[in-house]
Amino acid sequence: MLRWIFFIAFVVLVELYAFQAFKTITKAKWILIPYQLISLAVIIFVIYSFTQFDRSVGQNKQSLITLGLVLLTFLPKLVVTFFLFGEDIYRVFSGIITHFLGNNDKGHFLPDRRKFLSQVALGAAAVPFISLLYGMTVGKYNFKVIKQTLFFPDLPDSFDGTTVTQISDVHSGSFDNPEKIQYAIDLINEQQSDIVLFTGDIVNTHAVEMDPWIKTFKKIHTPKLGKYSVLGNHDYGEYVTWPSEKDKNDNFEAIKDLHRQIDFKLLLNENVKINNGTDEIALVGVENWGHNFKKAGDLTKASEGLKDSDFKILMSHDPSHWEYEIKNHQTKYHLTLSGHTHGLQFGIEIPGFFKWSPVQYVYKQWAGLYENAGRYIYVNRGFGFHAYPGRVGILPEITVITLKKGENVA
Repeated sequence: MLRWIFFIAFVVLVELYAFQAFKTITKAKWILIPYQLISLAVIIFVIYSFTQFDRSVGQNKQSLITLGLVLLTFLPKLVVTFFLFGEDIYRVFSGIITHFLGNNDKGHFLPDRRKFLSQVALGAAAVPFISLLYGMTVGKYNFKVIKQTLFFPDLPDSFDGTTVTQISDVHSGSFDNPEKIQYAIDLINEQQSDIVLFTGDIVNTHAVEMDPWIKTFKKIHTPKLGKYSVLGNHDYGEYVTWPSEKDKNDNFEAIKDLHRQIDFKLLLNENVKINNGTDEIALVGVENWGHNFKKAGDLTKASEGLKDSDFKILMSHDPSHWEYEIKNHQTKYHLTLSGHTHGLQFGIEIPGFFKWSPVQYVYKQWAGLYENAGRYIYVNRGFGFHAYPGRVGILPEITVITLKKGENVA
């Protein structure tokens, strides 16, 4: 109960500071009254949406809109609060000093708010507002093809130059634009890769979320080396309340069958040999294994029958699996492909120069390529989106990796 009191007090404080900023730069009622009405309407809608959230349904279109609206309105107000709260600290100290020096000729303790600072605060708040709005309208479908070339001295000769397209974290239940999804599928096909790999989270929770998109994803061409997939943490249906264990199990079986319906071979703690000419490599697929998530992945079982000399590509949804088990495993997995983090769908990225997201404080490997003693992991930034219905800075990704035989070129 005490937590809720503090939370409500904090929200009220932020709202008051935001209103003060507007009131400082203008006294026009035709601006202030609509602002207050819109703020009140947003608060009422958010409260209503939270009270209507159904744990048996989980994330849906309304919850996506609600969270987007919370971030879109509250984060900019937090920025304003930061500026004005800092000004209030200055005003209090200034008032104390003026009072004791006896120089207060204005008749009140606190100096007036400075219009310029309120203008700066609102200008600064416009940055997250515009960014979040852009992320919700354009960024979430601004698909990028990211290409990477990796060198392995023990890559079988026939696989020299083999191209791998990776997608991850589809989260089909969040989609709302068939044309954009079709565009992304066309982008995948344009790469004309030798193999297509999908590293988990086909839905948010329920198998039926994918039903409107099966025909679209089925259009992903099956290349000469095939299409393979693994499960992600969301595919187990563990983030909602189910009427019975049977319902949960039925949903899980339906989710696994979705992969068949879009012509992907789902690997469940198992491996397959990929043949090309006279050579072969091993493709290993584990179920989800996450340091703070479900640990259904069984690397030992998935690697049964493999030899040390086999060249191995491992699909494991959560990159923490690489950090905690794979990168120093006695068996060498040459390349691990993961997803899961989405890059938090928020950050700053200048390719080749700078990359930052708050998620990096949770995951050591969170977006792009990482290496340890000749073993690589590539973390895909995700195809879809979850929770926040947008992407700011960290854009949806289609990865194309080219395997080359030889020593790594610095």
